[in-house]
Amino acid sequence: MPTAPALTLRPATTADAPLLAAMHAASWQSTYCDLLPAAFLEQEVDTERAAYWRARMVAPGEDRRLVLIAELGDQPESRTPVGFVCAERQPGSPWGALLDNLHALPGHQGIGVGKRLMQAAQAWARAQGESRLYLYVLEGNESAIAFYERQGWQYSGAEPDHMGGIDITALRYVYRLDTA
Repeated sequence: MPTAPALTLRPATTADAPLLAAMHAASWQSTYCDLLPAAFLEQEVDTERAAYWRARMVAPGEDRRLVLIAELGDQPESRTPVGFVCAERQPGSPWGALLDNLHALPGHQGIGVGKRLMQAAQAWARAQGESRLYLYVLEGNESAIAFYERQGWQYSGAEPDHMGGIDITALRYVYRLDTA
């Protein structure tokens, strides 16, 4: 009986900025197709995410940030990237460390990628002395909201935001690390 390929997590490097951008854009194009303008998702998101990750991966403060890439495959040379997570300590935040990105690529959702990445971010935040993590999810992203709520995240407010040229609402969820 064949076994499923191993899921491994590895730290991202500055050289991974194009890969992170491509995964981020693909995730948004799939997930936000009913929430953000098609023109943005089809024509702008690739360039916008590439600039974002180029800057993010060289920005100061890497000691406050965790970026991991999830890969499927048994051999390092044949592993396939299937998702990523980015978490960052936010000094002075009343909600703890920010889980800024959690993406499992389309076709690889529902197999434990997101849960494994989330657990890694939680362990990292605990090791940093944090007692809570928080994240934002777009209002209307029902599958992500359901996923977070199944994992024990609690809704704690909404904030206006702007993405893809439109005004949106971002819902804030908080996870208590000390009771996990």
